[in-house]
Amino acid sequence: MKNKPFRYHLLAIGLLLRYVATIAQTAHNPILFADVPDMAMIRVGTNYYMSSTTMHMSPGLPIVKSKDLVNWNMIGYAYDTLANVDALNLTNGKSTYGRGSWASSLRYHNGTYYVSTFAQTTGKTYIYTTKNIEKGPWKEISFTPAYHDHSLFFDDDGRVYMIYGAGKLRLIELTADASGIKPGTTEQVLIENASTPSGTGGGLPAEGSQLFKVNGKYYLFNITWPKGGMRTVVIHRADKLTGPWEGRVALQDLGVAQGGLIDTPDEKWYAYLFRDFGGVGRIPYLVPVKWEDGWPVLGVSGKVPETLDLPTNKSLIPGIVASDEFTRKKGEPALPLVWQWNHNSDNKLWSVNERKGYLRLKTGRIDTSFVLARNTLTQRTIGPESSGSTALDVSNLKEGDFAGLCLLQKNYGLVGVKAEAGSKSIIMVSASSGKPVEVQRVSLTQKTVYLKAECDFKDRKDTANFLYSLDGKTWKRIGESLKMPYTIPHFMGYRFGLFNYATQQTGGYADFDYFRITNTISHSVTN
Repeated sequence: MKNKPFRYHLLAIGLLLRYVATIAQTAHNPILFADVPDMAMIRVGTNYYMSSTTMHMSPGLPIVKSKDLVNWNMIGYAYDTLANVDALNLTNGKSTYGRGSWASSLRYHNGTYYVSTFAQTTGKTYIYTTKNIEKGPWKEISFTPAYHDHSLFFDDDGRVYMIYGAGKLRLIELTADASGIKPGTTEQVLIENASTPSGTGGGLPAEGSQLFKVNGKYYLFNITWPKGGMRTVVIHRADKLTGPWEGRVALQDLGVAQGGLIDTPDEKWYAYLFRDFGGVGRIPYLVPVKWEDGWPVLGVSGKVPETLDLPTNKSLIPGIVASDEFTRKKGEPALPLVWQWNHNSDNKLWSVNERKGYLRLKTGRIDTSFVLARNTLTQRTIGPESSGSTALDVSNLKEGDFAGLCLLQKNYGLVGVKAEAGSKSIIMVSASSGKPVEVQRVSLTQKTVYLKAECDFKDRKDTANFLYSLDGKTWKRIGESLKMPYTIPHFMGYRFGLFNYATQQTGGYADFDYFRITNTISHSVTN
């Protein structure tokens, strides 16, 4: 009897440990609460690699790595610059917001990694190759035309193909090294109307092709969006690549769609997909897959589960987004991988070396629009909440210069300092109406100001507030709350950005002491 309490104590400890172990193996959807759309994924041994879309951003075509399918870290980009043209350079009044490079296809074949994409901006298809996906370098080849939403595919017989299109899906054969279209080959229609399984009557035609071969059968994933319905996964299968193909609706829940198949070393299967989630962007989900009668069956009783039997999600900081004090040790890259420029940067006009511990953004031309100004340095916002803050030294702004912190999208918002009429002011601008409007300004008489943007994406609230501080401790709201809709012209979730541009004369510069990102927002600030 004396040992009974002790046995109960051991039993309680055992149950507690089992519970803790269960929690540690529970992942939650979305896997990444951030804008990581159009994913393509492969497994090489025990490592998972994923590519995605960042449109007009530079560098572009990001590559991330995971050991568990849940927690991902940036490891590189396939290209630094897609092309040297006006639209990508933000020159001569042109831009490529919402275009640039779109959905990529990622493959590993005979010791080489391939990632391909296409760009309406240039009218080309691009294929990047490397022997070392984590360190590069990447070799580029390109050719016309731009094959829309293509899937690069290496068949078992050594032949190489691309499947592409929308609604009517086509097949084209490439050379054995995937360096271009195979001479003498012509495109052929693979599936006349891949949207048919989800019904007819308009909506988004089947696109986003991703092709897989499992146990000798071909499986083609597409997304459709039936009119009046939701984003839907459609899968076709065939015994031969040229068909005949049979198709079915594979998932129609929460609008989670577009992606493909991935397996684990212990032979579990998942579908990686994404969901439109308002202002934060298009966010990745994992859905368990079971095989029945030669078909991949997605979801749990046809639904997207909230939890998964995978390791728990860690913070997206610092793997996907990260704070930056702008201090660099010898040999370190000038900018960590979390950063991307809004378009191609003008590298003569920025530095992390001219003033130690600061990012310096210099002006080199006159601009009349924030979205057409070059060298806005950005990284993703994250959900369900996130804040970005900076300390800005404005003592070297010239008349007409405007520098600060933004939330970049078509309906952007920003807080910054403008030098005009011999003085400086803190200004909040909102483009929520589609056009920029100065909402509030506050006189600034000191050289350093602290700026912050706070985003609330919970339950698609999609609102942000801008704040400023004169001492870095006491914060005041400025302007009005920004409503953050996801708009097609930019085709991207909202991004934090640091900017500086000239409206009257060149030669000024702004010094940013740091950028700090958190996954919380304050709930007690003064107006």
